[in-house]
Amino acid sequence: MARLEMITPMMMMMMMSRRRGAVSSVAAVLLVLLALCSELTGGNYYGTNHRHINDQCFCKLNGTIDDCSCTVDTVDYFNNVKIYPRLQSLLVRDYFRFYKVNLKRDCPFWADDSKCAIRYCHIKPCEDKDIPVGLKGEFSRNNHADESPAEKYKLNLQVTDCDHKIRDHNIELGFLNTTISSENYKGFQRWQKHDDAQDSFCIKETDAGEYVNLLLNPERYTGYRGSSAHRIWRSIYMENCFRPENSPHNFIQTSKMNAMCLEKRVFYRVISGLHTSINIHLSAKYLLSSNQLEISSEGQWGPNLEEFQRRFSPETTGGEGPNWLKNLYFIYMLELRALAKAAPYLQREAYYTGNANEDKDTRLAVNDILNVIQTFPEHFNESVMFNGGVEAQVLKEEFKSHFRNISRIMDCVGCDKCKLWGKLQVQGLGTALKILFLGKFEQYEPTLIDFSKKQFFLDRSEIVSLVNAFGRLSESIFELEEFRKMMR
Repeated sequence: MARLEMITPMMMMMMMSRRRGAVSSVAAVLLVLLALCSELTGGNYYGTNHRHINDQCFCKLNGTIDDCSCTVDTVDYFNNVKIYPRLQSLLVRDYFRFYKVNLKRDCPFWADDSKCAIRYCHIKPCEDKDIPVGLKGEFSRNNHADESPAEKYKLNLQVTDCDHKIRDHNIELGFLNTTISSENYKGFQRWQKHDDAQDSFCIKETDAGEYVNLLLNPERYTGYRGSSAHRIWRSIYMENCFRPENSPHNFIQTSKMNAMCLEKRVFYRVISGLHTSINIHLSAKYLLSSNQLEISSEGQWGPNLEEFQRRFSPETTGGEGPNWLKNLYFIYMLELRALAKAAPYLQREAYYTGNANEDKDTRLAVNDILNVIQTFPEHFNESVMFNGGVEAQVLKEEFKSHFRNISRIMDCVGCDKCKLWGKLQVQGLGTALKILFLGKFEQYEPTLIDFSKKQFFLDRSEIVSLVNAFGRLSESIFELEEFRKMMR
Protein backbone atom coordinates (compact mmCIF):
# COMPACT_ATOMS: atom_id res chain seq x y z
CA MET A 1 0.00 0.00 0.00
CA ALA A 2 1.41 3.39 -1.00
CA ARG A 3 2.38 5.79 1.79
CA LEU A 4 0.49 9.07 1.89
CA GLU A 5 3.61 11.19 1.49
CA MET A 6 4.33 9.47 -1.85
CA ILE A 7 1.04 10.67 -3.39
CA THR A 8 1.69 13.77 -5.46
CA PRO A 9 -0.80 16.69 -5.79
CA MET A 10 -1.44 15.67 -9.43
CA MET A 11 -2.36 12.13 -8.38
CA MET A 12 -4.65 13.52 -5.71
CA MET A 13 -6.44 15.72 -8.27
CA MET A 14 -6.98 12.69 -10.54
CA MET A 15 -8.42 10.72 -7.63
CA MET A 16 -10.77 13.56 -6.77
CA SER A 17 -11.96 13.88 -10.36
CA ARG A 18 -13.02 10.23 -10.30
CA ARG A 19 -14.97 10.77 -7.09
CA ARG A 20 -16.38 14.18 -7.95
CA GLY A 21 -19.82 13.20 -6.80
CA ALA A 22 -18.64 11.88 -3.47
CA VAL A 23 -16.20 14.59 -2.45
CA SER A 24 -17.29 18.15 -1.85
CA SER A 25 -15.29 21.08 -3.15
CA VAL A 26 -14.28 22.08 0.39
CA ALA A 27 -13.01 18.60 1.15
CA ALA A 28 -11.14 18.56 -2.14
CA VAL A 29 -9.26 21.73 -1.21
CA LEU A 30 -8.35 20.25 2.16
CA LEU A 31 -7.04 17.09 0.52
CA VAL A 32 -4.90 19.10 -1.89
CA LEU A 33 -3.44 21.09 1.00
CA LEU A 34 -2.75 17.88 2.90
CA ALA A 35 -1.01 16.37 -0.11
CA LEU A 36 1.11 19.48 -0.63
CA CYS A 37 2.08 19.50 3.05
CA SER A 38 3.01 15.80 2.95
CA GLU A 39 5.11 16.29 -0.15
CA LEU A 40 7.13 19.04 1.53
CA THR A 41 7.85 17.19 4.78
CA GLY A 42 11.26 15.81 5.66
CA GLY A 43 12.32 13.00 7.96
CA ASN A 44 14.09 13.16 11.29
CA TYR A 45 16.17 10.49 12.99
CA TYR A 46 13.07 8.62 14.16
CA GLY A 47 11.91 8.20 10.55
CA THR A 48 8.97 10.57 11.12
CA ASN A 49 8.12 14.05 9.89
CA HIS A 50 9.28 17.29 11.51
CA ARG A 51 6.76 19.54 9.78
CA HIS A 52 3.17 18.35 9.85
CA ILE A 53 0.10 20.31 8.81
CA ASN A 54 -0.39 21.52 12.40
CA ASP A 55 3.32 21.36 13.26
CA GLN A 56 3.91 25.08 12.79
CA CYS A 57 5.93 25.41 16.00
CA PHE A 58 8.62 23.20 14.45
CA CYS A 59 8.57 24.54 10.89
CA LYS A 60 11.93 26.32 11.30
CA LEU A 61 13.39 23.91 13.83
CA ASN A 62 15.80 22.17 11.49
CA GLY A 63 19.19 22.64 9.88
CA THR A 64 22.25 24.24 11.45
CA ILE A 65 21.99 25.82 14.90
CA ASP A 66 22.84 29.54 14.78
CA ASP A 67 26.46 30.32 15.73
CA CYS A 68 27.14 26.57 15.99
CA SER A 69 28.25 24.03 13.42
CA CYS A 70 25.96 21.10 14.26
CA THR A 71 22.35 20.45 13.28
CA VAL A 72 19.12 20.13 15.24
CA ASP A 73 18.66 16.49 14.23
CA THR A 74 22.18 15.65 15.43
CA VAL A 75 21.43 17.12 18.86
CA ASP A 76 18.03 15.41 19.00
CA TYR A 77 19.53 11.99 18.47
CA PHE A 78 22.52 12.54 20.74
CA ASN A 79 20.40 13.90 23.59
CA ASN A 80 17.33 11.68 23.43
CA VAL A 81 19.19 8.42 22.87
CA LYS A 82 22.50 8.86 24.71
CA ILE A 83 22.33 11.74 27.21
CA TYR A 84 18.78 11.97 28.55
CA PRO A 85 18.53 8.38 29.89
CA ARG A 86 21.90 8.68 31.64
CA LEU A 87 21.00 12.02 33.23
CA GLN A 88 17.73 10.63 34.56
CA SER A 89 19.61 7.96 36.51
CA LEU A 90 22.36 10.37 37.64
CA LEU A 91 20.14 13.16 38.98
CA VAL A 92 18.38 10.89 41.48
CA ARG A 93 21.71 10.33 43.27
CA ASP A 94 22.00 11.91 46.72
CA TYR A 95 24.83 14.21 45.67
CA PHE A 96 22.74 15.84 42.94
CA ARG A 97 19.23 15.77 44.37
CA PHE A 98 20.02 17.90 47.43
CA TYR A 99 20.62 21.56 46.62
CA LYS A 100 21.43 24.24 49.17
CA VAL A 101 19.63 27.50 48.41
CA ASN A 102 18.66 30.72 50.18
CA LEU A 103 15.04 31.54 49.34
CA LYS A 104 14.73 34.35 51.90
CA ARG A 105 16.89 37.04 50.35
CA ASP A 106 15.18 40.38 49.83
CA CYS A 107 14.58 41.58 46.31
CA PRO A 108 17.21 44.29 45.64
CA PHE A 109 15.23 46.05 42.88
CA TRP A 110 11.66 46.55 44.10
CA ALA A 111 9.43 45.89 47.11
CA ASP A 112 8.53 42.23 47.39
CA ASP A 113 4.77 42.69 47.14
CA SER A 114 3.96 39.64 45.06
CA LYS A 115 4.42 36.60 47.30
CA CYS A 116 2.60 33.68 45.71
CA ALA A 117 -0.07 32.23 48.00
CA ILE A 118 -0.91 29.27 45.75
CA ARG A 119 -0.11 26.02 47.56
CA TYR A 120 1.74 24.63 44.52
CA CYS A 121 4.24 27.50 44.83
CA HIS A 122 5.42 26.27 48.22
CA ILE A 123 8.56 24.25 48.86
CA LYS A 124 8.55 21.00 50.78
CA PRO A 125 11.48 21.41 53.19
CA CYS A 126 13.99 18.70 53.95
CA GLU A 127 13.94 16.97 57.31
CA ASP A 128 17.34 16.79 58.94
CA LYS A 129 17.26 13.00 59.05
CA ASP A 130 16.87 12.86 55.26
CA ILE A 131 19.97 14.92 54.46
CA PRO A 132 23.07 12.76 53.80
CA VAL A 133 25.51 12.95 56.68
CA GLY A 134 28.31 14.12 54.39
CA LEU A 135 26.36 17.24 53.43
CA LYS A 136 25.43 18.42 56.90
CA GLY A 137 28.82 19.68 58.06
CA GLU A 138 31.52 21.78 56.51
CA PHE A 139 33.43 19.84 53.88
CA SER A 140 36.54 21.22 52.26
CA ARG A 141 36.15 22.15 48.62
CA ASN A 142 39.62 20.65 48.06
CA ASN A 143 38.21 17.16 48.45
CA HIS A 144 40.55 15.50 45.99
CA ALA A 145 43.05 14.89 48.81
CA ASP A 146 42.42 13.18 52.12
CA GLU A 147 43.71 16.01 54.26
CA SER A 148 42.37 19.52 54.73
CA PRO A 149 44.31 22.52 53.39
CA ALA A 150 45.16 23.60 56.94
CA GLU A 151 46.80 20.27 57.68
CA LYS A 152 49.11 20.63 54.70
CA TYR A 153 50.79 23.64 56.28
CA LYS A 154 51.40 22.14 59.72
CA LEU A 155 54.98 21.21 60.52
CA ASN A 156 55.37 17.49 61.05
CA LEU A 157 58.87 16.83 62.33
CA GLN A 158 58.38 13.07 62.31
CA VAL A 159 58.00 12.86 58.51
CA THR A 160 60.33 15.58 57.32
CA ASP A 161 63.44 14.51 55.45
CA CYS A 162 65.50 17.02 57.40
CA ASP A 163 64.57 16.21 60.99
CA HIS A 164 68.03 14.80 61.72
CA LYS A 165 69.59 18.12 60.75
CA ILE A 166 67.42 20.34 62.93
CA ARG A 167 69.61 19.74 65.99
CA ASP A 168 72.61 21.02 64.04
CA HIS A 169 71.09 24.48 63.44
CA ASN A 170 70.61 27.48 65.68
CA ILE A 171 66.87 27.28 66.48
CA GLU A 172 66.47 31.07 66.69
CA LEU A 173 68.40 31.91 63.52
CA GLY A 174 68.01 28.90 61.26
CA PHE A 175 64.60 27.43 62.03
CA LEU A 176 61.74 28.24 59.63
CA ASN A 177 58.34 28.16 61.33
CA THR A 178 55.92 26.84 58.71
CA THR A 179 52.86 26.57 60.94
CA ILE A 180 49.81 28.72 60.24
CA SER A 181 47.39 29.67 62.98
CA SER A 182 43.71 28.86 62.63
CA GLU A 183 42.88 32.61 62.63
CA ASN A 184 45.29 33.24 59.77
CA TYR A 185 43.89 30.30 57.87
CA LYS A 186 40.36 31.66 58.28
CA GLY A 187 41.66 34.92 56.88
CA PHE A 188 43.03 33.10 53.87
CA GLN A 189 39.62 31.51 53.39
CA ARG A 190 37.97 34.94 53.39
CA TRP A 191 40.46 36.14 50.79
CA GLN A 192 39.74 33.09 48.68
CA LYS A 193 35.97 33.67 48.91
CA HIS A 194 36.49 37.26 47.74
CA ASP A 195 38.59 36.11 44.79
CA ASP A 196 36.03 33.43 43.95
CA ALA A 197 33.23 36.02 43.97
CA GLN A 198 35.16 38.15 41.49
CA ASP A 199 35.50 35.17 39.16
CA SER A 200 31.85 34.12 39.35
CA PHE A 201 29.29 35.03 36.69
CA CYS A 202 26.47 34.98 39.24
CA ILE A 203 25.82 35.75 42.88
CA LYS A 204 26.60 32.62 44.85
CA GLU A 205 24.28 31.12 47.41
CA THR A 206 25.32 31.87 50.98
CA ASP A 207 25.79 29.55 53.92
CA ALA A 208 22.48 30.84 55.32
CA GLY A 209 20.55 28.67 52.86
CA GLU A 210 18.91 25.33 53.51
CA TYR A 211 18.90 22.02 51.66
CA VAL A 212 16.02 21.23 49.33
CA ASN A 213 15.29 17.80 47.87
CA LEU A 214 14.82 18.54 44.17
CA LEU A 215 12.95 15.28 43.56
CA LEU A 216 10.26 16.31 46.05
CA ASN A 217 9.96 19.76 44.48
CA PRO A 218 9.91 19.17 40.71
CA GLU A 219 9.83 22.05 38.26
CA ARG A 220 6.31 22.36 36.84
CA TYR A 221 3.45 24.80 36.35
CA THR A 222 2.32 26.20 39.70
CA GLY A 223 -0.23 28.84 38.68
CA TYR A 224 2.25 31.69 39.30
CA ARG A 225 1.46 34.16 36.54
CA GLY A 226 0.35 37.71 35.84
CA SER A 227 2.17 41.01 36.33
CA SER A 228 4.65 39.66 38.88
CA ALA A 229 5.91 36.86 36.62
CA HIS A 230 5.94 39.16 33.58
CA ARG A 231 7.96 41.76 35.49
CA ILE A 232 10.71 39.20 36.16
CA TRP A 233 11.27 38.38 32.49
CA ARG A 234 10.72 41.96 31.39
CA SER A 235 13.48 43.05 33.78
CA ILE A 236 15.80 40.36 32.46
CA TYR A 237 15.23 41.23 28.81
CA MET A 238 14.82 45.01 29.03
CA GLU A 239 17.33 45.96 31.72
CA ASN A 240 20.11 43.42 31.46
CA CYS A 241 20.44 42.18 27.91
CA PHE A 242 22.61 43.70 25.22
CA ARG A 243 19.99 45.18 22.92
CA PRO A 244 19.75 47.05 19.61
CA GLU A 245 18.77 50.66 20.10
CA ASN A 246 15.05 51.47 20.23
CA SER A 247 14.01 47.82 20.34
CA PRO A 248 10.28 47.87 21.24
CA HIS A 249 10.02 44.26 22.44
CA ASN A 250 11.01 42.39 25.59
CA PHE A 251 12.88 40.03 23.27
CA ILE A 252 15.20 40.83 20.36
CA GLN A 253 13.73 40.24 16.93
CA THR A 254 15.64 37.67 14.90
CA SER A 255 15.91 40.11 11.98
CA LYS A 256 18.04 42.40 14.17
CA MET A 257 20.34 39.71 15.54
CA ASN A 258 22.83 39.79 12.69
CA ALA A 259 23.61 43.43 13.43
CA MET A 260 24.95 42.43 16.85
CA CYS A 261 28.46 41.13 17.52
CA LEU A 262 28.95 37.45 18.35
CA GLU A 263 29.32 38.01 22.10
CA LYS A 264 26.06 39.96 22.34
CA ARG A 265 24.23 37.37 20.23
CA VAL A 266 25.52 34.62 22.53
CA PHE A 267 24.30 36.50 25.61
CA TYR A 268 20.83 36.95 24.20
CA ARG A 269 20.56 33.40 22.90
CA VAL A 270 21.48 31.80 26.24
CA ILE A 271 18.87 33.92 28.05
CA SER A 272 16.26 33.21 25.40
CA GLY A 273 17.17 29.50 25.45
CA LEU A 274 16.81 29.39 29.24
CA HIS A 275 13.41 31.11 29.00
CA THR A 276 12.35 28.65 26.30
CA SER A 277 13.42 25.66 28.38
CA ILE A 278 11.43 26.85 31.39
CA ASN A 279 8.34 27.45 29.23
CA ILE A 280 8.61 23.92 27.83
CA HIS A 281 8.77 22.49 31.36
CA LEU A 282 5.67 24.45 32.36
CA SER A 283 3.81 23.21 29.27
CA ALA A 284 4.94 19.60 29.68
CA LYS A 285 4.01 19.49 33.38
CA TYR A 286 0.94 21.70 33.34
CA LEU A 287 -1.58 21.72 36.19
CA LEU A 288 -4.43 19.87 34.47
CA SER A 289 -6.70 19.65 37.52
CA SER A 290 -6.65 20.66 41.16
CA ASN A 291 -10.09 19.29 42.10
CA GLN A 292 -9.41 17.45 45.33
CA LEU A 293 -12.69 15.52 45.02
CA GLU A 294 -11.60 13.93 41.75
CA ILE A 295 -7.90 13.36 42.26
CA SER A 296 -5.30 13.44 44.99
CA SER A 297 -4.73 16.59 46.99
CA GLU A 298 -1.44 17.01 45.16
CA GLY A 299 -3.11 17.91 41.88
CA GLN A 300 -2.57 16.39 38.47
CA TRP A 301 0.10 17.46 36.00
CA GLY A 302 0.66 16.51 32.40
CA PRO A 303 1.42 17.86 28.90
CA ASN A 304 -0.75 20.72 27.65
CA LEU A 305 -0.42 21.00 23.88
CA GLU A 306 -2.58 24.10 23.68
CA GLU A 307 -0.35 25.90 26.19
CA PHE A 308 2.77 24.84 24.29
CA GLN A 309 1.34 26.18 21.00
CA ARG A 310 0.30 29.42 22.67
CA ARG A 311 3.87 29.98 23.86
CA PHE A 312 5.66 29.03 20.63
CA SER A 313 3.29 29.18 17.66
CA PRO A 314 4.31 31.80 15.03
CA GLU A 315 0.76 33.19 15.11
CA THR A 316 0.94 34.03 18.83
CA THR A 317 4.60 35.12 19.00
CA GLY A 318 4.97 37.41 15.99
CA GLY A 319 6.75 34.65 14.12
CA GLU A 320 9.49 34.35 16.78
CA GLY A 321 8.40 31.14 18.54
CA PRO A 322 10.33 28.71 16.31
CA ASN A 323 13.47 30.85 16.72
CA TRP A 324 13.09 30.69 20.49
CA LEU A 325 12.99 26.91 20.24
CA LYS A 326 16.23 27.01 18.29
CA ASN A 327 17.83 29.07 21.07
CA LEU A 328 17.15 26.12 23.38
CA TYR A 329 19.52 24.05 21.23
CA PHE A 330 22.09 26.84 21.40
CA ILE A 331 22.23 26.96 25.19
CA TYR A 332 22.27 23.14 25.24
CA MET A 333 25.38 23.20 23.05
CA LEU A 334 27.03 25.82 25.26
CA GLU A 335 26.47 23.86 28.49
CA LEU A 336 27.45 20.61 26.75
CA ARG A 337 30.77 22.23 25.84
CA ALA A 338 31.29 23.43 29.43
CA LEU A 339 30.84 19.89 30.76
CA ALA A 340 33.24 18.52 28.14
CA LYS A 341 35.83 21.16 29.01
CA ALA A 342 35.49 20.53 32.75
CA ALA A 343 35.55 16.73 32.35
CA PRO A 344 39.20 16.28 33.53
CA TYR A 345 38.28 18.19 36.69
CA LEU A 346 34.86 16.62 37.30
CA GLN A 347 36.21 13.09 36.84
CA ARG A 348 38.47 13.59 39.88
CA GLU A 349 35.76 14.84 42.25
CA ALA A 350 34.88 12.66 45.25
CA TYR A 351 31.10 13.37 45.16
CA TYR A 352 31.13 12.82 48.89
CA THR A 353 27.87 12.22 50.78
CA GLY A 354 29.12 9.95 53.56
CA ASN A 355 27.85 6.75 51.92
CA ALA A 356 30.82 4.98 50.35
CA ASN A 357 28.78 2.78 48.00
CA GLU A 358 26.58 5.67 46.88
CA ASP A 359 29.62 7.87 46.27
CA LYS A 360 31.32 5.17 44.21
CA ASP A 361 28.23 4.63 42.05
CA THR A 362 27.89 8.39 41.56
CA ARG A 363 31.50 8.69 40.38
CA LEU A 364 30.98 5.85 37.92
CA ALA A 365 27.79 7.45 36.58
CA VAL A 366 29.45 10.86 36.22
CA ASN A 367 32.45 9.39 34.40
CA ASP A 368 30.17 7.46 32.07
CA ILE A 369 28.15 10.48 30.99
CA LEU A 370 31.25 12.68 30.66
CA ASN A 371 32.86 10.09 28.40
CA VAL A 372 29.75 10.15 26.21
CA ILE A 373 29.68 13.97 26.15
CA GLN A 374 33.28 14.08 24.96
CA THR A 375 32.36 11.95 21.92
CA PHE A 376 30.02 14.63 20.51
CA PRO A 377 31.57 15.69 17.19
CA GLU A 378 30.91 19.46 17.17
CA HIS A 379 31.03 21.30 20.48
CA PHE A 380 30.38 25.01 20.94
CA ASN A 381 33.59 26.94 20.19
CA GLU A 382 34.15 29.48 22.95
CA SER A 383 37.67 30.35 21.75
CA VAL A 384 36.31 32.72 19.10
CA MET A 385 34.78 35.00 21.73
CA PHE A 386 36.27 37.93 23.62
CA ASN A 387 39.25 38.28 21.32
CA GLY A 388 40.51 41.72 20.42
CA GLY A 389 42.48 43.31 23.22
CA VAL A 390 41.19 45.84 25.74
CA GLU A 391 37.82 46.36 24.08
CA ALA A 392 37.10 42.63 24.22
CA GLN A 393 37.98 42.49 27.91
CA VAL A 394 35.67 45.42 28.66
CA LEU A 395 32.90 43.58 26.81
CA LYS A 396 33.65 40.46 28.85
CA GLU A 397 33.31 42.33 32.14
CA GLU A 398 30.06 43.89 30.91
CA PHE A 399 28.86 40.41 29.95
CA LYS A 400 29.67 39.19 33.47
CA SER A 401 28.04 42.21 35.11
CA HIS A 402 24.80 41.74 33.17
CA PHE A 403 24.59 38.10 34.13
CA ARG A 404 25.17 38.87 37.80
CA ASN A 405 22.22 41.23 37.65
CA ILE A 406 20.09 38.41 36.29
CA SER A 407 21.08 36.20 39.20
CA ARG A 408 20.01 38.99 41.57
CA ILE A 409 16.62 39.25 39.86
CA MET A 410 15.93 35.63 40.84
CA ASP A 411 15.52 36.85 44.42
CA CYS A 412 12.50 38.85 43.24
CA VAL A 413 10.50 35.82 42.07
CA GLY A 414 7.35 35.56 44.19
CA CYS A 415 6.86 31.79 43.84
CA ASP A 416 9.26 29.80 46.03
CA LYS A 417 9.29 26.76 43.75
CA CYS A 418 9.84 28.96 40.69
CA LYS A 419 12.57 30.81 42.59
CA LEU A 420 14.27 27.52 43.51
CA TRP A 421 14.49 26.31 39.92
CA GLY A 422 15.24 29.76 38.56
CA LYS A 423 18.18 30.20 40.93
CA LEU A 424 19.46 26.69 40.24
CA GLN A 425 19.35 27.06 36.45
CA VAL A 426 20.85 30.55 36.49
CA GLN A 427 23.69 29.36 38.74
CA GLY A 428 24.20 26.35 36.47
CA LEU A 429 24.41 28.60 33.42
CA GLY A 430 26.71 30.98 35.29
CA THR A 431 28.97 28.05 36.18
CA ALA A 432 29.10 27.01 32.52
CA LEU A 433 30.08 30.56 31.55
CA LYS A 434 32.76 30.54 34.27
CA ILE A 435 34.23 27.33 32.86
CA LEU A 436 34.20 28.61 29.29
CA PHE A 437 35.26 32.24 29.69
CA LEU A 438 37.08 32.70 32.99
CA GLY A 439 40.39 31.75 31.40
CA LYS A 440 41.74 29.93 34.45
CA PHE A 441 40.48 26.48 33.56
CA GLU A 442 43.03 26.25 30.76
CA GLN A 443 45.68 26.21 33.50
CA TYR A 444 44.12 23.24 35.28
CA GLU A 445 46.18 20.05 35.12
CA PRO A 446 45.36 17.10 37.40
CA THR A 447 48.13 16.36 39.88
CA LEU A 448 48.47 14.02 42.83
CA ILE A 449 47.21 16.52 45.39
CA ASP A 450 45.69 19.05 42.98
CA PHE A 451 47.48 22.23 44.04
CA SER A 452 46.32 23.54 40.66
CA LYS A 453 42.84 23.93 42.17
CA LYS A 454 44.12 27.24 43.51
CA GLN A 455 43.85 28.42 39.90
CA PHE A 456 40.41 26.95 39.29
CA PHE A 457 37.86 25.06 41.36
CA LEU A 458 34.14 24.42 41.55
CA ASP A 459 32.36 24.09 44.87
CA ARG A 460 29.60 21.56 45.42
CA SER A 461 26.79 24.04 44.77
CA GLU A 462 28.26 24.92 41.39
CA ILE A 463 28.67 21.27 40.37
CA VAL A 464 25.13 20.37 41.47
CA SER A 465 23.60 23.36 39.67
CA LEU A 466 25.69 22.78 36.52
CA VAL A 467 24.58 19.16 36.11
CA ASN A 468 20.96 19.82 37.10
CA ALA A 469 20.70 22.82 34.77
CA PHE A 470 21.99 20.72 31.90
CA GLY A 471 19.48 18.07 32.94
CA ARG A 472 16.68 20.63 32.55
CA LEU A 473 17.81 21.47 29.02
CA SER A 474 18.10 17.79 28.16
CA GLU A 475 14.56 17.15 29.35
CA SER A 476 13.26 20.13 27.36
CA ILE A 477 14.65 18.70 24.12
CA PHE A 478 13.20 15.30 25.03
CA GLU A 479 9.79 16.88 25.71
CA LEU A 480 9.87 18.61 22.31
CA GLU A 481 9.73 15.21 20.65
CA GLU A 482 6.75 14.30 22.82
CA PHE A 483 4.92 17.45 21.68
CA ARG A 484 5.76 16.59 18.06
CA LYS A 485 4.07 13.22 18.56
CA MET A 486 1.01 14.87 20.09
CA MET A 487 0.70 17.24 17.15
CA ARG A 488 0.66 14.33 14.74
